[in-house]
Amino acid sequence: MKSMPLLLSVISLLLVSTVCGSSFESPIVPDTNALIAQTTAYTVMDTGQTNCYNNMQEISFPSEEEAFYGQDAQYETRVMNYQDNDDGTVTDLNTGLMWQKSVSEKVVFDDAVANAYTFNLAGYTDWRLPTIKELFSLIDFNGKTGMSAADSIPYINTDYFDFEYGDESNGERYIDAQWCSSTEYVSTTMEGDHTVFGVNFADGRIKGYGTEMPGGEEKKFFVRYVRENPQYGINEFTDNADGTISDQATGLMWSRNDSGDGMNWEEALLYAQRMNDENYLGYDDWRIPDAKELQSIVDYTKSPDTTDSAAIDHMFNCTPIIDEGGSKNYAFYWTSTTHLDGPDASGAVYIAFGEALGWMEVGGEYVLYDVHGAGAQRSDPKTGDASDYPHGFGPQGDVRRIDNFIRLVRGGTYQELTEKRTSDTIDLNTILLVTVPVSLVSIGTISYYLKRKKE
Repeated sequence: MKSMPLLLSVISLLLVSTVCGSSFESPIVPDTNALIAQTTAYTVMDTGQTNCYNNMQEISFPSEEEAFYGQDAQYETRVMNYQDNDDGTVTDLNTGLMWQKSVSEKVVFDDAVANAYTFNLAGYTDWRLPTIKELFSLIDFNGKTGMSAADSIPYINTDYFDFEYGDESNGERYIDAQWCSSTEYVSTTMEGDHTVFGVNFADGRIKGYGTEMPGGEEKKFFVRYVRENPQYGINEFTDNADGTISDQATGLMWSRNDSGDGMNWEEALLYAQRMNDENYLGYDDWRIPDAKELQSIVDYTKSPDTTDSAAIDHMFNCTPIIDEGGSKNYAFYWTSTTHLDGPDASGAVYIAFGEALGWMEVGGEYVLYDVHGAGAQRSDPKTGDASDYPHGFGPQGDVRRIDNFIRLVRGGTYQELTEKRTSDTIDLNTILLVTVPVSLVSIGTISYYLKRKKE
């Protein structure tokens, strides 16, 4: 029997309050600012994905006995919840981060950093260039990459945030919509290029981008400045000495060891269920992490080149692999999130905890480089044969492995859905805003101050 979702725990608290006849005010909605202050410093947001998929197309939500059970859309976590402040800013009511709403002109990396110090918006002067974890909190995997901008959907909520595709009239591709972060790669990409991580909200990826283009011109990025909650993205890991690692910052519990072997996406989903049947490490509610959950444990201060390790805290065990160039490296790890990149749903998101390798043609020869950096988020076909891609895929020849590794996760704030979410579905942003008979109640990763009726 699987552990019941947190939602039932909240309902139970409400029932206890009612049955015991506690004397409290009618249910109240906490002040928005108070709510933000009491969320954890690192609230991992839902990916926004609301559909389920098999290896090619959308399907109805599978049951536990069916193939493809346990994917992203079946576990709704903290639903993205924004407030347009009508002053050029947008507040994320879950993370407490306040964002610039507009699209900036593209600038080079050094200017993106420097301009934050003089940026003044809505009377605030404490803006900063976001880290890659802050920036990735905005990605929405209901996005889709089509053949052109006309048949694509941005990977960001355009009801709240302005967005632009690349300027094709100026020689750019429509997918040249990279937003810059402040997170610099601790190693280099390509042939020793200084590299900064960014999120492409046109094609749904994190990549390390060289700050200098092949012709010597500096690369330009869109910029979206952020303020408030500077602790966002900082982990607080605890080794529980039982094969699990808890992140006190996010409320998630992780398996210390990975799967030890690679497998395709369908097999990965089945792997989680098999571990639950075995009561792995004493728990039966493990799942494959979604894209944001898995990216939350990347350590961007590490890389195979600079620390001789995967891009993750030393508490975690990562199985070394021999990469396509015959060198020691570390694996790509599957997420439960489908990547709608192209005409079908044949790809799923992975995080590269080792180098994000690619084959580049140089002088008629294919050379293997770290093209996007350890900590990149890309995608692989859900099934197939990696040997069909001897020189990778895409402009940077992204290495395709297909049989990727797994790191299981459990816990956090979530509810399990058996059908597609509709406007009638109660989401966690609503159900948690209730009165319970205590002055301060900690539920999962969230604490709320609640008013006690004066006697």
